[in-house]
Amino acid sequence: MYKLGFVLAMLIVVGGSGAVAQSNTGERFDGKWLTTLTCPAKGSTEGYTWQFPSVIQNGNFRGEHGAAGEPGYLLIEGKIAKDGGAKLAANGIVASRKYARGVFAHKGEEYSYNIKAEFKGTEGTGTRDAGLGIVGRPCTFEFAKQPDTVPTGGQ
Repeated sequence: MYKLGFVLAMLIVVGGSGAVAQSNTGERFDGKWLTTLTCPAKGSTEGYTWQFPSVIQNGNFRGEHGAAGEPGYLLIEGKIAKDGGAKLAANGIVASRKYARGVFAHKGEEYSYNIKAEFKGTEGTGTRDAGLGIVGRPCTFEFAKQPDTVPTGGQ
C-alpha cells in the first residue's frame, strides 16, 4: 500500500509540473502593456501618435483607444503565438478626415487593417499592413510591458 501511494504521489507531482510548464509557455506575455501607435504624415494627411493601455491574457492581445462607437475609437485584438509572433486585427472609427487617407475617409467612417507584430520578453514591435500602398500608410507600433503593481501598506 505504501508503494502504491508513493507512486501515485509522484505521478501527481510530475504530471502537475508538466501542465504548469506547458500553460506558462503560451502565456509568457500575459500582463498589462502600453501600446504606442505612430502614423507619420503622408501627403496632405497629418501624422499622429496615440498611447493607450492594452492587456494580454491567456495569450490574447486586446487594446482600446477612445470610447467604443465614437470617432477616434480603435480596437486591436489577436492571438500571440508561443514564439511571440502575432497577426493582430485593428478596427476603428475615423476621428477626422485630416488624419485619415482616402477619398471616402470621413469622420465617423469605420476602417480596419492588420498588424504584423513580434513580442520578445517585455517589449514588442509591429507594422500596419499598408495593403496596396494606395490608401494605407506605414504606421508602426511599439508595445511595452508594464510592471506588476504590488500594493503597499498604508501608514
